[in-house]
Amino acid sequence: MGKREWLFKIDVKPLSINKAFQGRRYKTQECKSYEYFLMLSMPTGLKFEPPIKLAIKYGFSSKLADIDNPTKIVLDVMQKKYGFNDRDIVELHLYKEVVGKNKEYIAVNKL
Repeated sequence: MGKREWLFKIDVKPLSINKAFQGRRYKTQECKSYEYFLMLSMPTGLKFEPPIKLAIKYGFSSKLADIDNPTKIVLDVMQKKYGFNDRDIVELHLYKEVVGKNKEYIAVNKL
């Protein structure tokens, strides 16, 4: 993917869905803390009107990381922060980049 202007970029390691839930129903404390950090890190004042089309790029420090794994968490936090429903997302592009340790990030843009 070429140069793209992102709405926002958060320098944080994407949290695996496997670390987000205990069993089937309960979020881990790590997930709750991570969601809180993301909520505070996302810029204020953005509007997302349906139909919503998004691009999300993850900088992973492991080439083994699954590209779809952190997406549920990111979208859930964006819903809370920006007041939209993820059922209104009609298009979603995911991108993965392998970066060095402690260089992980999440970047989001409208399409």
